[in-house]
Amino acid sequence: MIQTMSTLFTKTLRQDPADAEFPSHKLLVRGGYIRRAAPGVYTWLPLGLAVVAKIEAIVRDEMNAIGAQEVRFPVLLPSEPYKATNRWVEYGDNLFRLQDRRENDMLLGPTHEEMFTLLVKDMCTSYKDLPLNLYQIQTKFRDEARPRAGLIRGREFIMKDAYTFDMDEAGLKAQYADIRVAYQRIFDRLGFRYVIVAADAGAMGGSKSEEFQAISPNGEDTFVYSDGGYAANVEAVVTPAPPSIDYANAPAAHVEDTPDVPTIDTLVALSNELFPRADRPWTGADTLKNIAYWVKHLDGTRTPLIVGLPGDREIDEKRLEVALAPETAEPMIAEDFAAAKGIAGVLARGYIGPAKDGAQFLGEKAPSGVRYLLDPRVVPGTSWITGANEPGHHVYDLVAGRDFTSDGVIDVAEIREGDPAPDGSGPLKLSRGIEIGHIFQLGYKYADALDLKVLDANGKLVTVIMGSYGLGISRAVAAIAEDTYDEKGLCWPRNVAPYDVYIVAAGKDEAIFAAARELASQLDAAGVSVLLDDRPASPGVKFADAELLGMPTVVVVGRALQDGKVEIRDRKTGAAEMVEIKDAVDAITSVILR
Repeated sequence: MIQTMSTLFTKTLRQDPADAEFPSHKLLVRGGYIRRAAPGVYTWLPLGLAVVAKIEAIVRDEMNAIGAQEVRFPVLLPSEPYKATNRWVEYGDNLFRLQDRRENDMLLGPTHEEMFTLLVKDMCTSYKDLPLNLYQIQTKFRDEARPRAGLIRGREFIMKDAYTFDMDEAGLKAQYADIRVAYQRIFDRLGFRYVIVAADAGAMGGSKSEEFQAISPNGEDTFVYSDGGYAANVEAVVTPAPPSIDYANAPAAHVEDTPDVPTIDTLVALSNELFPRADRPWTGADTLKNIAYWVKHLDGTRTPLIVGLPGDREIDEKRLEVALAPETAEPMIAEDFAAAKGIAGVLARGYIGPAKDGAQFLGEKAPSGVRYLLDPRVVPGTSWITGANEPGHHVYDLVAGRDFTSDGVIDVAEIREGDPAPDGSGPLKLSRGIEIGHIFQLGYKYADALDLKVLDANGKLVTVIMGSYGLGISRAVAAIAEDTYDEKGLCWPRNVAPYDVYIVAAGKDEAIFAAARELASQLDAAGVSVLLDDRPASPGVKFADAELLGMPTVVVVGRALQDGKVEIRDRKTGAAEMVEIKDAVDAITSVILR
């Protein structure tokens, strides 16, 4: 069937939507692929659904090829399984909760581990029923606090999630490897650049976790890599701790007046002016800054946390989020220091110093319940300039292990270009990406919580081991657009383009329209999908829309028709050739089959 632009339910825009930041968001809206329904919620129009269908078909093809079987769970779910795994609470504000007319707690599914586990528990009783690989393509819901970037971070999204069920770890690892390769085939076919990086399993748990990151300068995720082969997202990077230093001969700590130093830079400048060192100048790396947070627990209570790290580093909020999950943190503000019971007068904002032996803040009794955690670089023997817990005063030569200790280590500082790779494979490089897939060797978390067991060959009940494998379908639409667009518009790879060919009838002569319709019919008969621009619009409008919509091949039926020719353009490269209209079908099909 030939689709004509005159009847296609779409509307192209010449201006970017006001709320769009990323190129994919701008172009998908301008091209009439999606429309905003609410913050983080989008309506799919026919062109957008055509791309989604192509992606889903590729995903199904590769998943089915490794023996996976498709199921479909409801969107509206009972709360009991999620309460059993504690995710009813752990998801916090990200979960869409509701009640039915009988006041039963329900939710809109954010992910379906519990439902898959219970389904297998209901239907499988023996080792003979395993191994098993089930997947679904389903709409998910998460109440993102800050939905942004169009399809990249929405509150409603389409996802393929798969789960494997095995009798032992060897079986899990084998299925994990199969799906990892299937994902590579999927993303190769989708036509965008990606890397596989080690990831933090976070609240999902499990022994191994990897992400597939679509490379994009506009991506919201940061990943690192080394020339020696290391690759990980920033949340998974483990900072190598330097060796401890002998502090037997280190000078004693001393408090100095340091007025008007609200920043690390001003503290360093004043220190070099008033307290210079003979061997080298002070730098931000010589300072220990201590940042105060409230940690919000699952029961709604809050406790204070102080994080100490070198002053030339900032805290990476995503790393902090992962380190504290499922709890969350929010920075203390000025009012907290002035009004918080048990903290006022002890934690001087901007001049916080560490506690000695976890109990004393340089002579002042530490407030009850304050945790103090240190960056891995703050090892015994390292000497620091840090706050004296009194406005206008800092401590110099404060030695870790001698003058203060902590309640533990927290690795949440930013990762920077040139930092050493944890595996010793060289300095790290940073890149941006869009998380498009995440796979886990999940282990026993959900099987234990929901009592998923089967009989083994000896008639003994054994807990089933699971794997979890997510792939963002709607995110893939955005990732492909981000990686392939140009200054003119979208530029779809042929595997996912809504149509193979966009035919432009460029002119007012009825002979041009008739020839364009006839060519479209011949291509349709040859199995080529065609979008025919038959509108009574100017050639300029049609060319602009052809470039914006991004079909891989554009055919122009226009003035050259009087010489019996049409023009075939490659949307990606811009290359064009004139061919005899009688040879056009063969020429176009040969391009498509390359």
